[in-house]
Amino acid sequence: MMRSSDYIALEDQFGAHNYHPLDVVINRAEGVWVWDVDGAKYLDFLAAYSAVNQGHCHPRIVKAMVEQACKVGLTSRAFRNDQLGLFCQELCELTGFAKVLPMNTGAEAVETAIKAARKWGYTKKGIPEDKAEILVFDGNFHGRTTTIVSFSSDAEYKFGFGPFTPGFSILPYGDIDAVRKAMNPNVAAILIEPIQGEAGIVAPPEGFLRQLRELTTENNCLLVADEIQSGLGRTGTMFAYEHEEIRPDIVIIGKALSGGMYPVSAILADDEVMGVFKPGEHGSTYGGNPLGAAVAREALKVLVEEGLAQRSAELGQYFMEKLSKFNSPHIKTIRGKGLWIGVVLNKDAGGARRFCEALQNAGLLCKETHEHVIRIAPPLTISREEIDWALERLEEALTSA
Repeated sequence: MMRSSDYIALEDQFGAHNYHPLDVVINRAEGVWVWDVDGAKYLDFLAAYSAVNQGHCHPRIVKAMVEQACKVGLTSRAFRNDQLGLFCQELCELTGFAKVLPMNTGAEAVETAIKAARKWGYTKKGIPEDKAEILVFDGNFHGRTTTIVSFSSDAEYKFGFGPFTPGFSILPYGDIDAVRKAMNPNVAAILIEPIQGEAGIVAPPEGFLRQLRELTTENNCLLVADEIQSGLGRTGTMFAYEHEEIRPDIVIIGKALSGGMYPVSAILADDEVMGVFKPGEHGSTYGGNPLGAAVAREALKVLVEEGLAQRSAELGQYFMEKLSKFNSPHIKTIRGKGLWIGVVLNKDAGGARRFCEALQNAGLLCKETHEHVIRIAPPLTISREEIDWALERLEEALTSA
């Protein structure tokens, strides 16, 4: 019988070393809990980077997936299927946007949004050919394609992958004056995470998104919100931009769109933007496939019918209040929104990784980000009792280590 160490050795020998995971080998999951191949049980405090907001293997989503898989999985977009139109209708009715363009992964959806913004800039705004500019922000994480890493401010994501794609200007996150100075007639769009996830759950100053909305409207350019991690209930509202009561021109979604069961992503926009795409100009063999559409339809229904956004708001506030009472010499600050929390450690704490390893030994799976932040993002189905269970282990690790 193979044990965790055997599986780890296989992966190290035959798999590319492009990740540095904790050495836990998961082979079963249900709700907020996962089990490794040796039978140990853990509370999942990462939720696959917010892909399993609905909890692992949600029975309704699994049922929808199995039923659809037994009928038809893939048709390609050369033909139509009976799930795509329903998926697009339900997603538009939920979000208030006129059109959906489905893809598979988050990075594909970001690339799609970039193409839509540039095409809109040329065909609608009248930007001279190949002069379109997109304003982005430092600390961003929008994916790992060569175009996307071209505008990353993290050297680790860029080293060795050049030459880089032009057309992006990186500005300080949350600095509206810098945005005003950078604004010019060739700006097609501003691309922003309403709350930055990989940067360590970083929110801009209150009012920043509203100011961006005003600036983009005044200067006839698009506001593009990357809600791949922050959206679909994670921050206590369906989308994080709702905290400032604005409406972007393009919204990028993924991850929890399928409840962690299948890769599904999309961009949302109204007709003026989505209409820039003509047949043959953009697409995906798997994007909008019937299996993914059926899974996403049920995943969205679970989010709404189980009130997971409201649950995130209520339990997130409870969680933050409890965390703020920890008497730990290692904690610098605690920040977050809903059930998306960053425990920021002092530089002399020895890094977040060692705390995540200690928490793993205590049955709690967390992930460090940017060396000094412990990211907390459990499935939104978590109970108050399970949060209390986790808080005991977090306090033990952060006050005794």
